Parts: sequence; C-alpha cells; structure tokens
Amino acid sequence: MRLELRACKHCYEGEHGNEQKTAVTRDMVDCARCVREYKDLIGLDAVYLTLVEEGDPGGAEALNAIVARIENDQVVLADTQLVMEDQDGHMLVYPEPKDILEVLTRNLNQIQNQTQQDVTVELSEEGEDLLS
Repeated sequence: MRLELRACKHCYEGEHGNEQKTAVTRDMVDCARCVREYKDLIGLDAVYLTLVEEGDPGGAEALNAIVARIENDQVVLADTQLVMEDQDGHMLVYPEPKDILEVLTRNLNQIQNQTQQDVTVELSEEGEDLLS
C-alpha cells in the first residue's frame, strides 16, 4: 500500500493569509511525516509528501490521481488531497482536510499500537476542532 499527501505549499507557508487553513495544512504535513518515518510498522510500502505550488499540474509525485471540481464554469484542480493505493491497485482519494487528518491520525494510532515510542503529533487547535 502506498500513500501520498499533496498539500498546498502556499497554505503550508501561510502565504494565503488564512491562519486556520495554514494550521490544518501543517498538521496534515506533520502527521504524514511521522507516518512516513514509521510506515514499515503498519505495512505501508511508501509514503510520499508533495508540497504543490501554484501552476503545478496536479503535483503528483507518485500516485496519479487528481481531484477536480467545477468553479465558475472552470475546472479547478484540488491542491490538497490524500491519495492511497491499495495492494490491488485501487485508488482512494480524500480531498477534504477533515478526512485527510482522520486517515493520517488513524495511521498514527495504528503505529502507536506497534511501538514503544511516542509517535504522537501535537495537532493545532484548528486541527483538533476539525476532528471533533
């Protein structure tokens, strides 16, 4: 199983001026980095993290699935999404920040059950609120 988090680099760096979105994006990236570090404990083959910049054509590093929506009669690519590929090659795509955080924190919970080390990621208040 492989997993790839694509997150907006501008949101991550706080360039959009939306503090809540920046906090949640940083939470997602922190969780993905921790999952990547301990991926072998839960049977993940690879964990990719891509920070997408404006103008990137989807930003896929490894898993070619892209979420799009129609906005003002134009196709807009999602700049933040979690893509998972299972053993059979099926793709699961999570474009909503709440779902992304939930999947990543569940992976962290599975990792925590497999190790003596503390793999807790301190989520921001915004991230905690999103999950509650």
